[in-house]
Amino acid sequence: MQTLHDAELSRAIAAEAGQMLLNLRSTFGEVDPADKDRANELRKSGDRTAHELIAGLLAEHRPHDALLSEEGVDNDERLSADRVWIVDPLDGTWEYGQGRADFAVHIALWIPATRVLAACTVDLPAQGISRSVLDEVGVPAALPKSRPIRIVASRTRPPATLSIAAELLAEKLATGGISEQGVEIVDVGSVGAKVNELLSGRAEAYVHDTGFYEWDVAAPYGVAAHYGYLASHVDGTPVTFNHLPPEVTDLTVAHPQLAHLLRECLAEAARR
Repeated sequence: MQTLHDAELSRAIAAEAGQMLLNLRSTFGEVDPADKDRANELRKSGDRTAHELIAGLLAEHRPHDALLSEEGVDNDERLSADRVWIVDPLDGTWEYGQGRADFAVHIALWIPATRVLAACTVDLPAQGISRSVLDEVGVPAALPKSRPIRIVASRTRPPATLSIAAELLAEKLATGGISEQGVEIVDVGSVGAKVNELLSGRAEAYVHDTGFYEWDVAAPYGVAAHYGYLASHVDGTPVTFNHLPPEVTDLTVAHPQLAHLLRECLAEAARR
């Protein structure tokens, strides 16, 4: 890893952490989802071990950079740093403990001086997928005509008005001759796994409005933008990073043909 540039290093470290998480889960054997103590032990072990691995490798290869990690101790020193790695060692911890495949490792680099998010990787180890800003991509495929438009949302904290927004969007899509198949809402675990549904062509948008943290958002945000999807706050303004506290209020990621219309429908639904 000594000669890797930032994006290559991000992808390599995420892959190593992802494989470690798979190996760790394998050593636990099959965990009964009803065995909450055992599942929580696996989750805590995965979070801690992945953080230690990633933090150690970044300290070795980028010793002068700051680190913001879900599992690390945060302080305001990173606010004056030239480079800040934003890491979620295990996004989708609950899913990981349930033996599911929709968990991820997130690694991104924020450059405060230019407000650029770089070196983004979302590694989905249980799915054998790594999404990176190094991937060669074209423009997103056209919106589907043979199935409903799909909006991905949190399983436990979907936007309160999302059902209304989906109905409004279905009406506008039909009126505009874009799609007559309607709109459906689907739930997936990790933010990285949600964005991967879009990049894999199985969904067209992701909406979240109940708040989360920068480590949840940074890597998926950068990867989605690299793939040609429009990522922003719900009102269309860009998300920025390296704040104290490191909170993100809301997020939309959408197919470029859908983003503006989706934001309109979300705003209209919120007014009702």
